[in-house]
Amino acid sequence: MVKIGIIGGSGLEDPKILQNPTNVNVETPYGSPSDQLVEGTINGVQCVLLARHGKKHDIMPGNVNYRANLWALYSRGVDVIIASTACGSLQENVKPGELLFPDSVFDRTTGRKSTFFDGSFEEAPGVCHIQSHPSYNEKLRQVLISTAQKLNIDHHTSGFGVCIEGPRFSTKAESIVFKSWGASLVNMTMMPECVLAKELGIPYATTALVTDYDCWKDEEHVTMEAVMKVFAANVEKAKNLFIEAVVQISEVEWTDEIQRLKKDARNSVMVAPDVVIPHLQ
Repeated sequence: MVKIGIIGGSGLEDPKILQNPTNVNVETPYGSPSDQLVEGTINGVQCVLLARHGKKHDIMPGNVNYRANLWALYSRGVDVIIASTACGSLQENVKPGELLFPDSVFDRTTGRKSTFFDGSFEEAPGVCHIQSHPSYNEKLRQVLISTAQKLNIDHHTSGFGVCIEGPRFSTKAESIVFKSWGASLVNMTMMPECVLAKELGIPYATTALVTDYDCWKDEEHVTMEAVMKVFAANVEKAKNLFIEAVVQISEVEWTDEIQRLKKDARNSVMVAPDVVIPHLQ
């Protein structure tokens, strides 16, 4: 049976969505993850929950150890990963309170470690030139979309986000420029989870929870208070989506897809052909 990793952003790290939750301490070759992992089941499906910013939400976006988080989930045997992230809208038709399932991302972050293959761990040798398109696993993305349709949740099936370093919000000039690029979202955590998952050969897709219109609209001034007010009103919607999505994901055969992703990742590593990369076998 499939084992599903869930990376929860603000408000979606609630272990109550799991039956029989158990805290698990994990250390990785890349350091400590953001917090303990919580293992349990959702409707009989094995799941592993990780709070991206820590259970106290005390880790800012640029300080999240994304590599440790992804490796920790891999080490616990997860087959696929779904994630949530709070985002600002850059387009009039993408309204606060709605969900959007991104199909790409524009990386504006600086200094985040975005590869396992940096010479720091012998089981990840060489240099990995991973393909960043598609940014999210399409098969998994379609499961999330169909689940939102089944639950009659207002959502958008495509669009890309601009991932900024944070923790500050955008200036109005930045917001207007990002909007002019055609981006649907602005966010602080969409990178580098998706590329790290690709280096592990794990299908990964995220769900964007739209909280505000950023500051490109003349009457809008994004604040943390306003963001969390909208987010809190929609947390139950997102939880329901994930609970049902877990069931839908468990009914899909993932073996061939995972093997394809592992093969693609292995072929992206510049290293001698006879060198064994354990996680890509």
